[in-house]
Amino acid sequence: MRYLFYTILIASFLVACKTNKNVEQATDYTQYVNPFIGTDGPGNTYPGASVPFGMVQVSPDNGIPGWDRISGYFYPDSTIGGFSQTHLTGTGAGDLYDLPLMPVTWPYKKFGKLNPNNPEGPYSLFSHDEEQASPGYYQVKLKDYNINVELTATERCAFHRYTFPKAEKASIFFDLKRALNWDYTLDSKMKVVNNKEIEGFRHSQGWAKRQQLFYVVRFSKPFENAQVDTVSINKPYKKDWGGTGYINRFDFKTKEGEQVLVQVGISAVSIEGARKNLKAELTHWDFDKVRAAAKATWNKELSKIAIEPLDDNQQRIFYSMLYQGMLAPTLFSDVDGKYYGPDYKIHQTDGWNNYSTLSLWDTFRAAHPLYTITQPKRVNDIVKSMLAFYQQHGVLPVWPLAGNVTGMMIGYHAVPVIVDAYLKGIGDFDPELALEACVASAEANIEGQEHYRKLGYIPYDLESESVSKGLEYAYDDWCIAAMAEKMGKKEIAKEYYKRAGYYKNMYDSTTRFMRPKDSKGKWLAKFRGKDYTLNYCESNAWHYHFFVPQDVTGLIDIMGGDDSFNNKLDSMFTFQPLPTDKLPIFSTGMIGQYAHGNEPSHHVAYLYNYSGQPWKAQEMVNKIATSQYKNEPNGHCGNEDCGQMSSWYVFSALGFYPVNPANQVYAFGSPLVKQATIKLANNKTFTVKAQNLTAKNIYIEKVMLNGTEYNKNFITHKDIMNGGELEFVMSATPNKKRGLTPAAIPPAIQ
Repeated sequence: MRYLFYTILIASFLVACKTNKNVEQATDYTQYVNPFIGTDGPGNTYPGASVPFGMVQVSPDNGIPGWDRISGYFYPDSTIGGFSQTHLTGTGAGDLYDLPLMPVTWPYKKFGKLNPNNPEGPYSLFSHDEEQASPGYYQVKLKDYNINVELTATERCAFHRYTFPKAEKASIFFDLKRALNWDYTLDSKMKVVNNKEIEGFRHSQGWAKRQQLFYVVRFSKPFENAQVDTVSINKPYKKDWGGTGYINRFDFKTKEGEQVLVQVGISAVSIEGARKNLKAELTHWDFDKVRAAAKATWNKELSKIAIEPLDDNQQRIFYSMLYQGMLAPTLFSDVDGKYYGPDYKIHQTDGWNNYSTLSLWDTFRAAHPLYTITQPKRVNDIVKSMLAFYQQHGVLPVWPLAGNVTGMMIGYHAVPVIVDAYLKGIGDFDPELALEACVASAEANIEGQEHYRKLGYIPYDLESESVSKGLEYAYDDWCIAAMAEKMGKKEIAKEYYKRAGYYKNMYDSTTRFMRPKDSKGKWLAKFRGKDYTLNYCESNAWHYHFFVPQDVTGLIDIMGGDDSFNNKLDSMFTFQPLPTDKLPIFSTGMIGQYAHGNEPSHHVAYLYNYSGQPWKAQEMVNKIATSQYKNEPNGHCGNEDCGQMSSWYVFSALGFYPVNPANQVYAFGSPLVKQATIKLANNKTFTVKAQNLTAKNIYIEKVMLNGTEYNKNFITHKDIMNGGELEFVMSATPNKKRGLTPAAIPPAIQ
């Protein structure tokens, strides 16, 4: 009897374990994602379908130009003018919107005065009550035609499903001519292969100066008629480009509830590349199967961090931010490894994927460090993409888009991404080539670099954004020095460590700011720290004063010590703009002079860890996280910027953040979730627990690392990758005795 009892007990235990494992594997993390966050306000995100880091982002376009519609879609709008296959996420400038498809029934509405750039284009009204989105899927009802539109995607292909009403004449428009937000067709082509397939290309000029995109489009239902109109395109940019704009319409008769499916394969290489991508990734016409595969792919990536939140709202924000952090960079090589390079030639990878859409001025700060934890294999491919870019262009990319050099933003911030990967031992890229590329970028004569090298600062009378550029070059040079030192290149390390200290040449002790200086060494006379001028990049002197992540303790020293530094930090968060101050469009998410809506401020709250007041970092990080992120369309306080805004939240929710994105150290803030378990690529797990965490218990009373009390204000990348447990014991009152020793301060390098 006892034997039977234990047999039943053991069997029950095994069944329970198996059941729990199945429950864990079956968790649907996509249910917590709200793709509409950031589609209103300044977020500039899109709600459409993609897979993680995919080449395709198939999403609705309102069809109306304007800054608010940089992603093609603005939540307050009520029109849809098409569904294009490529989009940018959260940027401050627009491009792409390639290959828009628009289903209609006749008679159909035309934009007219709503869009002078495309007055003849079709559109429909829609309601958010008849719209939904989740990772890998988007759906909307076109009210004017009673057509239900559904979208899903693979890595390189888009899949549309249109459910039509009964119509004697239904059509699908395919417009290769229209212009939206900086993106203009230079030349295009459409060829009817048969009554179910078309092929061609669209070449365009926008933010990406010379984008080329090839396509193959397949229809599940033969079209009865193909109406092809062409327009001669003026050549506003390059005389050797330009040509023909194709405006295409494909006509059908439809029954009530009949579904017409459309598959679109794209390539920046060739029509044959697009066809190969389509053949490899869409081998059938089962839309729901492709949608399920996209969902499964998202669940695999989202499950890498499993959290126990304080509440449902927080859970939705967390997974939405984790999701948005994986919409870029975007895949840019075909299934056969071919890709379009910045030299406008076709190149071939060797077992790695090429990536573009690298918003490096933003994403080097938190997005790329997060990828080193959650996406190490992809980090290796991204670094290889950057090094290939260097070989084809002569310097590392700054903001590459569609294989192009955009000339957008400042610094050479591919450097910290490469150096971070190297110092963390990620990948098999060539370190000699990597260091060569970093040095070549630092030695270029671009954006005032020659003045910086000669004078140790950039004169404002010779170069715009002089202070910002000088400070960012100094940081990037520190990264080069750190890599060179580890590689045993002592002379290179010595030179670049010296240049990393050039930030001191920009510090004015009388105003206690990083102040513009002219070519004769004189400070700018009319100066106020809160003024937004051409001497700073999308910011003012408050924001850039604290951009010395390579040497925070050195910055504290030249300011006169901890008390002086802390007073300056306090002032930043309390010195409110006046109602009469004219804040620029990028100065949003304001807390005093701190602007969370733009990236230069992102590390500042964590700096209290370096100056003897870590409890203030905990308080301010919590305030930023809980006030600047919302589970609603207007949920971002600024441009999402290709994963940076969202990655700040993910790191901060875990309780730590990379102040210096390349030194393998993460400074503590205040954890937002009760528990988070990170599944690492080395098959280990790292768990963060926040004991006693509540909405009021935001201060760290004590920290335990793997069961041992831990008195530092930081954790290392090695600690995380070794696996284990980091436990915060939280309190409603600050512990002003913890983390005050020199050993508690985050080091310059680990």
